[in-house]
Amino acid sequence: MNNLLAVSAACLVVCNSGTRFVTAGDSWPSFQNGGHPVAALQPSATVKLGERFQWTAQLPGYGQSTPVTWNDHIYVTSIEGDQKQQAHVSAFHLKDGASLWKHTLVNATLQENNTYVSKAAPTPAADADGVICLFEGGNVVALTHAGELRWERNLVQDYNAVDARHGLAASVEQNSEHVFVWIERSEDPYVACLKKSDGSTLWKSAGLGATSWASPRLVPVSNGSHLVLSGSGFLAGLDPKTGASLWLLEDISGNSTPTPIPLDNGRFLIGATVGRGESGGGRAAESNGVVGIQQAAGGSWSAEYVWRSQRATSSFGSPIVHNSTAWFVNREGMVYALNADTGKEQFVKRLSGSSWATPLGMGSETWFFARDGRIDRVADAVDGSLLETWTVLADQLQPQSDASPPSGGGPPGTSGPVLYAAAVAENQLLLRTGTQLFAVALQPGSAPTSEGK
Repeated sequence: MNNLLAVSAACLVVCNSGTRFVTAGDSWPSFQNGGHPVAALQPSATVKLGERFQWTAQLPGYGQSTPVTWNDHIYVTSIEGDQKQQAHVSAFHLKDGASLWKHTLVNATLQENNTYVSKAAPTPAADADGVICLFEGGNVVALTHAGELRWERNLVQDYNAVDARHGLAASVEQNSEHVFVWIERSEDPYVACLKKSDGSTLWKSAGLGATSWASPRLVPVSNGSHLVLSGSGFLAGLDPKTGASLWLLEDISGNSTPTPIPLDNGRFLIGATVGRGESGGGRAAESNGVVGIQQAAGGSWSAEYVWRSQRATSSFGSPIVHNSTAWFVNREGMVYALNADTGKEQFVKRLSGSSWATPLGMGSETWFFARDGRIDRVADAVDGSLLETWTVLADQLQPQSDASPPSGGGPPGTSGPVLYAAAVAENQLLLRTGTQLFAVALQPGSAPTSEGK
């Protein structure tokens, strides 16, 4: 098995002491844990959050990316300045949040720092050699775990200006030898495969020419993998070795933000959302579901829906599959639980609110992260019992009086800090807002019950 896939297939286990939880490889190396946002694969495992933060860290500037980890290092990106002049890569120690180093770049594309553009939204990718980061201005930088520069690329100099509606958000995808960056800009969008060793371009192919803030995702197939792109109206598969187009799926809508989630046998979960002020049904709902990739006898590839949702929609966070259930959270904070094999709706529940972060599968539960910091623990049962709502972070993230950018920098329609992402490393849950990083202890939990509905 590819070493990165081995790390991505994270599992949560209780050691002999019964007090420590660890992820396989002790790392969360890329966005959504490499397409596997499941922190506990053992269905019977239970875990709960501590009653306080283990540590907190202040971040320079503002950012929306997910923290990634490799062994005892945490990496977070952010931008700073009224024109987003500076791009930062910050490293912290996993145990206590101590600052290890910070690397600052000059942003290749100056842009007014306001609530309508992305702010360090692409999540980096880490491996044994270090961390590779993409910024929406067109900078790509590779650093060692000690913070030393390995190589740097200015994609504006190489491939012209980056001009994208509301900025770029596609995270770095990776395999053992390459990283994939997707620049879905207004004119001449492209996807590029860069060598990890020196940053040189292996191939560069056309993007979708569609609105997208989703990330490229490697989806395993029978004889390798496809690099899947999701942009409004289209799903596309590329050969990750050459960049050649393999298939295109059209006649869908609303799939501009959620990232495809790999399942098995060439299948992946896709989410789509309705526009603001629209109802939760219609074409967008039908675009949520499971897509399967097939190869014909002659060798050509195609993709089609295995099943479609009837009324479940997504929002900024991607849907996930955990314990045979597909989970979709819409703009209003309603969670739809569907049978992952058939798409049959099992139940619908109201959560604490809408979310930007992708949910996490945690043993016998699924955790959902409201944008105001509340965390809902939902039992993977027929009725989806709400076990607990953790409010410690929400209580701390009070609306700021100076929330205008660049100091606050939250998205339109928000009155204060936003919880953008969650990741698991060792016995901690890492939570990221625009300006802060929080670590919360994961502890053994009691068996799920219907209490706390």
